[in-house]
Amino acid sequence: MDAKTLCLGALMHSEASGYEIRKLFEGGPFSAIYDVSFGSIYPALTVLLDREWATCCVAEQSGRPDKKVYSITPAGRVAFLEALSTTPAPDKMRSEMLFILSFGDHLPRTAVLDLIDRYIADYEDRLAAIDDCDDDTLPPVRRFVHNFGITMYETALEYLRTHRADLVDETTPATDHAHQPGEHIATAGGVQ
Repeated sequence: MDAKTLCLGALMHSEASGYEIRKLFEGGPFSAIYDVSFGSIYPALTVLLDREWATCCVAEQSGRPDKKVYSITPAGRVAFLEALSTTPAPDKMRSEMLFILSFGDHLPRTAVLDLIDRYIADYEDRLAAIDDCDDDTLPPVRRFVHNFGITMYETALEYLRTHRADLVDETTPATDHAHQPGEHIATAGGVQ
């Protein structure tokens, strides 16, 4: 999904500044399901204005610079709903943690355990953020998305907590010696 569609979705909620749109994806209701870079929001908003899918007005702020507030237009709503009617791309799992852990046998045990512990803390924070967005008045479809996000993070947390010990006992080296690049590592299947 491109940044234009994501911005239109944010404006479907309510009028917002570029910063407020970013906050919806950074710590708000969309944070658990999608990410949009701050650098892509303003170019997308410019395109929305050019296509007349959004309007912009300047709001004065006391003691701070004025801010631009964007609103979706009827044409923008049509464009957004058309974008939603396309078949979505399959979800992609992107995880730096899993990439690093795939080389965990080359890392000191403490580094592997510290990484797992940081991700446990991060997932706990994400769950707390989702809980902060809880609203008993959510329509059923949005409640479904909300609960799906909770289930994903709770499941990941349960796995990390339950299987952390497996990394200590089975995968990581018995000492804090990290294997050097090019060093052959003895495995059950032979030498790598």
